[in-house]
Amino acid sequence: MDCEVISSEPAPSSSAVKNPNKNVPWIEKYRPQKFEDIVGNEDLVSRLEVFSKQGNMPNIIISGPPGVGKTTTILCLARILLGAAMKDAVLELNASNDRGIDTVRNKIKMFAQQKVTLPPGRHKIIILDEADSMTDGAQQALRRTMEIYSSTTRFALACNNSEKIIEPIQSRCAMLRYEKLKDFQVLAKIIEICKKETISHTDDGLEAIVFTAQGDMRQALNNLQSTVNGFGHVNSENVFKVCDEPHPLLVKDMLMNCASGNINKAYQIMAHLWKLGYAPEDIIGNIFKVSKSLEISDKLKLEFIQEIGLTHLKIVNGVNSLLQLSGLLARLCMAASKSENT
Repeated sequence: MDCEVISSEPAPSSSAVKNPNKNVPWIEKYRPQKFEDIVGNEDLVSRLEVFSKQGNMPNIIISGPPGVGKTTTILCLARILLGAAMKDAVLELNASNDRGIDTVRNKIKMFAQQKVTLPPGRHKIIILDEADSMTDGAQQALRRTMEIYSSTTRFALACNNSEKIIEPIQSRCAMLRYEKLKDFQVLAKIIEICKKETISHTDDGLEAIVFTAQGDMRQALNNLQSTVNGFGHVNSENVFKVCDEPHPLLVKDMLMNCASGNINKAYQIMAHLWKLGYAPEDIIGNIFKVSKSLEISDKLKLEFIQEIGLTHLKIVNGVNSLLQLSGLLARLCMAASKSENT
């Protein structure tokens, strides 16, 4: 007797079949695959493009703030140099996880010893992301490994702070220092993605994305995707809800009241932000971002930034009460009154 086997697994929906990349994070979906797609730091990217054409890649260290394309640039370079052999000839490690000396002795050294068939003049590539998180012992072991296997292997280190990389490694590498992306560069990429994804948006929504990103392309794409998934429409109100940051217009109004010496109105806004549940770190962070674009005299702006910085230091050290933030407003009002009298 024939038996019909019935699968208990549901059939995939037609939408899932049509759009398998629907749930892919946009930071991966829109990660540049070629040098010309990388946004910002054009001079440094062009230097790496020269390395890719000549084929003789040195050991490199790329340092810079998060989300500016450090790892992406290295992957593009490896893809051009190695082509189809990239899968076997590239080892990518995140040094913030694999940061001890055992990683260097085992994973890195074993990979460097492997024999891989490559085109003439090409080398295996070991990519260490977050390399500034490696311990001193691991870095010393890495220095020795770089010396021994220099004929077959090249190292590419990405880090936020190059000062945490020991001098012997820095002296063996070409140093590239990436800068934070400009607002217009982030905005252009966001607009391009909005067109590709047919996203409903307003101009103030895109400005809010750029404001919250602060030159970090990864942050911009994450905020954009989160807003689209959460609300389906990108405007400033939705963006700041998703990012859970105080609205910069409220913060600007508060600072302008300080500039005019109106402590009462400034405190009302601060108390309102506090009641909304924003963390003191988020409030002081947005105060600093907004203060840089205030339409006040340069001298007063410098005094504002100085007081904001000192208060931020106190908050980071644990003194993060409403009283501390209120004291900041009082000092800003005093600075404004002194500026008027001089």
